[in-house]
Amino acid sequence: MDKDLKELLKRAKTIPMTPQEQEKQRRSFAYGNSKIENDRITMATIDEAAQLLKKERECK
Repeated sequence: MDKDLKELLKRAKTIPMTPQEQEKQRRSFAYGNSKIENDRITMATIDEAAQLLKKERECK
């Protein structure tokens, strides 16, 4: 691996993410992985599913 890239990755690990950034990254990950299996998946689909999961967690 390139020396500069290694250094950037090392520094990136020390930067804390906000809850909003974590949620955005989680949804992006879900979209990317779901889209591979199903071309009909959209970001709106992922957002709807995330909202439903959030409501379910709040009810518990």
